[in-house]
Amino acid sequence: MNFSARKASRKWPCEGFGRTFAAMVTVATVLLMLCAQTEPAAARKHGHSLWGDLFGETRPKLRETRPKPRRQAALKALPASVPLPQPRPADAPVVEPEKPAAAKQRPAEVDKPAEQAASPPLPQPRPADAPAEQPASPPPPSACRLALTDAIAIAPSIPDIKGPGDCGGEDLVRLEAVVLPDKRRVSLKPAATFRCPMATAVADWIRTDMAPLAASRGSVISDLDNFDSFDCRGRNGVTGAKLSEHGHANALDVRGLKLANGQSISLTDRTVSRELRESVLHSLCARFTTVLGPGSDGYHEEHIHLDLMERHNNYKICQWDVWDPLPQIAPLLPLERPEQAPPREVAEKSDTTKSDAAKPDAAKPNAAKSDATKSDAKSDATKSDTAEPRSGETRPPTKKRRGNRRF
Repeated sequence: MNFSARKASRKWPCEGFGRTFAAMVTVATVLLMLCAQTEPAAARKHGHSLWGDLFGETRPKLRETRPKPRRQAALKALPASVPLPQPRPADAPVVEPEKPAAAKQRPAEVDKPAEQAASPPLPQPRPADAPAEQPASPPPPSACRLALTDAIAIAPSIPDIKGPGDCGGEDLVRLEAVVLPDKRRVSLKPAATFRCPMATAVADWIRTDMAPLAASRGSVISDLDNFDSFDCRGRNGVTGAKLSEHGHANALDVRGLKLANGQSISLTDRTVSRELRESVLHSLCARFTTVLGPGSDGYHEEHIHLDLMERHNNYKICQWDVWDPLPQIAPLLPLERPEQAPPREVAEKSDTTKSDAAKPDAAKPNAAKSDATKSDAKSDATKSDTAEPRSGETRPPTKKRRGNRRF
């Protein structure tokens, strides 16, 4: 089979349409070629070709290689080398760099939230023109402190003591000496720490009671033996016991008094006059609420304890047994009957007489001897109890005891 254009036009009815399409393609091609020749600069400026517009392809933008005229002039005006700044003089003032306002206004929570949460905010600085704070004024002196003047005692005030628990006290003084009415001083060795009421009571006791007692012995009191005053401890020094009045600065342990002539009065010494010790006992029990001495317990055999402990209904305790002096020679056994002593008379008994009459005569001498021996023993015992002591013998003194008073 032979094909040709004429035969094809005969065979397909769209022969006219194919010829028309070919003519249109030709015209379009010619127009495109003309446009490409008339606007080459515009195509280069936009960076894409004619074919790219038709098929949607783009080319990379061409970089300008030639510099602009203004830029060339600026490059020519720049110097060959850039000048460096001069170094800062050594004597120039130091200028602190200013912080930006944004950093100053930024809240502390944003910068350091952890530090602000851990540390409390600091107080604002005190203004320069603010008035100075005055320290708290001490409390006014008490009535006891005003009454305890230098004419009565040398007792300077000391700060309050706040010890562990209830230990310590307020309105405290250090009692160094007591001034007698004749201006003589009785020193407390060592100086005692008391509450003001306790110091006043000790001073009045020495001035009113002890000074006349020493004058009756022809001397004057010079010193007071202070065994213990303020001490944070339990009663009798027992650990864990109830706090003693010594822990409240409300007690004194005294052992004796010293006179100006060199004599000493030990309040627990049995060799000291009993009358003198009883006078001291009565004066102490009249002024203090608690007096403990020998006979109260085993802790007060060598000193006298005084305090002003407050109790219900003003109850007082006075436990001090004034002992008599011990005998120099203690009696052990009764003395033997001397040989030159007259024979003891024996009373006859009715029973023995009847029994002797019933027995034979040989048994009477032995019975009489036995009865005589018994009667002699009884008479010796009764005579030894009632007989007065012979010369050279000492009878044990009687001991005067007071009632048992417990603390």
